Amino acid sequence: MIVFEIVEQSNCPLYKVGECFTLTERAVRCPPKKEACLILVREMTELLFEFLQRKSTDPSDITVSIYTCSGCSGLIKFRQRTQIPDAKKKSGLIRGEVVDKRMRSLIENSEFFRALPKESAEIFIASCKELDLDPKGVLIHKGEYNQNLYLILEGILTVENDNVIVAECGRGDLCGEMSYLGTGIATSTVRAMTKVKVLAISGEEFDNLFGENAAVQSYMAKLLASRLQRANIARSQDFASTMSGQLGEIGPAELFQIFHMHQKTGVLLFQLHKGEARVSFREGCIINASYGALGNQDAIFSILAEKKGQYRFTVGLTPQEMKAAEIGDFMMLLMEGVKRIDEEISDD
Repeated sequence: MIVFEIVEQSNCPLYKVGECFTLTERAVRCPPKKEACLILVREMTELLFEFLQRKSTDPSDITVSIYTCSGCSGLIKFRQRTQIPDAKKKSGLIRGEVVDKRMRSLIENSEFFRALPKESAEIFIASCKELDLDPKGVLIHKGEYNQNLYLILEGILTVENDNVIVAECGRGDLCGEMSYLGTGIATSTVRAMTKVKVLAISGEEFDNLFGENAAVQSYMAKLLASRLQRANIARSQDFASTMSGQLGEIGPAELFQIFHMHQKTGVLLFQLHKGEARVSFREGCIINASYGALGNQDAIFSILAEKKGQYRFTVGLTPQEMKAAEIGDFMMLLMEGVKRIDEEISDD
């Protein structure tokens, strides 16, 4: 594999300085989320034959040359990298600077980066923007639409509900995952306790990069479950035989997670704009669901998309329901429902 980096550009309609291409005997790979320029592909094809004639293809053996692509109204100059990119370089929106000790340490110690394939770390960093917050600055407002995921580089963020701190996040932690995996409406306010520096990536971009990556999706699901458990521990400790509330205060996905984590047995009733919905839990597993004419999985997916309405939980099931089978794996149902919501939002 041969790697090229753009070192200069003038009016190029597609690419930026610092972005990289990889060239193999079979394909040209463009920077993430960028279209292929046929003129550049032609130039790369000619270069491929030149490199194939060399005795050594080791990047450390090359003599650096500057190549030019000027087949359209724009111009770019690129050179072969003397080192194949790894997680120790920044590119894209983070200005192509060499990653400092702070970033290298973060990559080595962050649970999130450990869940990423090595080759994906730089792609993630290249897709992020770096943001700074002063103490008491708000990163996410409760009740507002949040479309980003954030990775903390420096400082401490607090997660607040009604001015009560329910969690703290520090260096290497992700935040915004509940909005990413939920409906996009933030259920808590996230505020800087100290000076904070974060990497920000849109949920859509993150899903495009890692939506099909099983390891990353598993990590996100476990993170969501852990955060929900911490955020709702006080609320769940004094659960009585019934509970009720408004969906504006908590989303369906969070409700389902609460009953699943605490292995509740009973019926969760909703009053929604299309009528009554009903979800039955047995020891935290969903065994039955209905919403209008929809049943089981389709009903769950439709309920997850709701943002307004009332809910009420009642303990206990009928003998028949106690013997019923689960309608599907809980986490898979939740993830599939969230994915469908994201697809509907994208289509709109």
